[in-house]
Amino acid sequence: MKKFLSWTLAAAMAVSMMAAGSTQVHAEEETTIVLAAAASLKYVFDDQLIPMFEEQHPEIKVEATYDSSGKLQTQIEEGADWDVFFSAGQKQMTALQEAGLMVDDTVKVQVTNELVLITPKDSELGIESVQDILKANTIAIGDPADVPVGQYTQKTLEELGLWEPIQEKEISLGTNVTEVLSWIAAGSADCGFTYRTDAMQEADNVVIVEGLAPATYPVGVIASSTKQDAAKTFEEFLSTPEALEQFTAYGFTLPETEEEAEETTAAAEETTAA
Repeated sequence: MKKFLSWTLAAAMAVSMMAAGSTQVHAEEETTIVLAAAASLKYVFDDQLIPMFEEQHPEIKVEATYDSSGKLQTQIEEGADWDVFFSAGQKQMTALQEAGLMVDDTVKVQVTNELVLITPKDSELGIESVQDILKANTIAIGDPADVPVGQYTQKTLEELGLWEPIQEKEISLGTNVTEVLSWIAAGSADCGFTYRTDAMQEADNVVIVEGLAPATYPVGVIASSTKQDAAKTFEEFLSTPEALEQFTAYGFTLPETEEEAEETTAAAEETTAA
């Protein structure tokens, strides 16, 4: 009996050690990558895409940081330990490519968006088109210095002959599109310019007055990433039918052909060249 108990105890200990060893191996194999993405991508990634990807690839965890594409670009140039960059402007991605900071054959236009004019839902100023923005006292835009939505806004208003006239208004410069949206939703700005996808998330508080210009969103793997295989797996997932379905559900559009993607990229490079 003693021999049997000793054997049973030894076997149990061995099984326990094997299980512990298995857990340790699994933990060692788990990889965490960091996605640096434009603020306007936060909703679709946090709500849908990251949970979907992690369910399909439990060995890869995704952490995300969101801000204006210009700020993210600067941090990548300064050596941020990130793996994937998803920009809301071609200008930022092109600058990183020219500096050799992106894996070139991974860079592509993933989705497109649209610059829109919005107002608070209870606005009584009669702003029914972009030509009416001179009725506003306070206008919210992204800072054109480093926020793509601000660059799209400035370029569009310049083409319409409205950029100089609005300089007489009170202009609130947002550090990213989320901040601009929050001001208008709260009614602290009379109107402003965001992406359609962001405005859709605040449908109870804002009204989309008019769509104005396309915005292109390129994605790619960062050259300094030490986890490029996992990063590429994540980027490939973003082009699967189930991922693309989520992008469109959140208001993004997809280039129909490679030629269309190239045309959209060229137009966006011109728009954000300022």
